[in-house]
Amino acid sequence: AMTVRSAWKPSQKMIPKTRWKRSAPHSPFNSLRKNLAMIKVGLLGAGRIAGVHATAITANPDSTLAAVSDYYPENAEKLAAQYGSTARSTEDIIADPEIDVVLIATSTDTHSDLIEQATQAGKAVLCEKPVDLSLARARECLANAGKSCKPVMIGFNRRFDPHFAAVKAALDAGEIGKTEMLASTSYDPAPPPIAYIKVSGGIFRDMMIHDFDMANFLMGAAPVTVSAVGSCLVDPAIGEAGDFDTAAVTLTYADGRIATIRNTRRAGYGDQRVEVQGSEGMLQVSNLVENLVTKSTAQGITSAKPVLFFLERYMPAYAAEWNAFVEAYKSGGVLPVTLDDGVAALAMAEAATQSAKSGLPVRLADV
Repeated sequence: AMTVRSAWKPSQKMIPKTRWKRSAPHSPFNSLRKNLAMIKVGLLGAGRIAGVHATAITANPDSTLAAVSDYYPENAEKLAAQYGSTARSTEDIIADPEIDVVLIATSTDTHSDLIEQATQAGKAVLCEKPVDLSLARARECLANAGKSCKPVMIGFNRRFDPHFAAVKAALDAGEIGKTEMLASTSYDPAPPPIAYIKVSGGIFRDMMIHDFDMANFLMGAAPVTVSAVGSCLVDPAIGEAGDFDTAAVTLTYADGRIATIRNTRRAGYGDQRVEVQGSEGMLQVSNLVENLVTKSTAQGITSAKPVLFFLERYMPAYAAEWNAFVEAYKSGGVLPVTLDDGVAALAMAEAATQSAKSGLPVRLADV
């Protein structure tokens, strides 16, 4: 029997969104959706990020947490008990015709397999990023899952952050004219354990992939070239594990636009900012702070530090992400983030990895 591990999540050619195809009118899956009072969800994985998703699932009035599985059964039992659900095996959850949706919050190396198994079983899927550690395997998964015509959404939660979403809305409305430059800063407060680093796929696939997706989201197109540099400045053990802990990427676009991304695994204050320069102005999202108190004395002016841990910073985004998935599922409408988007961001991560190793720009079309 296949078992899956929960993922440890550290503190993230654009393909247009497509409308997922409905099942044929006589399909049991279509009839089940029509008659559902509540969307029954099977949660695969019982780690920290799975707990965040469990909260979102149970908070939505149209969904219920029907079952939880994990590589370690005791973890599944604990999370299931916390939310009034049941611990079951992954195989049982996927095979159960009463379960409508599978949410995948397991280790990355299981994502593609579970997406394929779930869609072949007639389930809709929300899967944590990234699609896979291998771009080739992710593309294979995209092709295989597409045959089932079942909806698959990738969990790029930052798109649902209300502040970043407001920037996107302003850009779409033309409020600052034509977009010219994007700057994205994502600094984690501390690096994850070395054991996680070794299986994470590297900083570009594991951490910066969020920024790659945000670049696609805000710029509205894929870059032509990806230029990356990486260093190990935080912990020599990260370098010994074959990864970087500090990285910067420049993206160049066919129309001359430029995007820059900066990541580090260690910034004790935390830092999550986005800036977009346009022909008629600029949009910025600054750090959210722990409180709005500013203290002014003869010694100077001080304020609270940023909300630095990603679960605190993006908790509302996780809830909004699930709510958007539920709405698309119920209506059969456009998924806000697709499996295609997940593959597109992974391709950029692959290009960045190649560029950092070679010291040369990499054309996205060549990966």
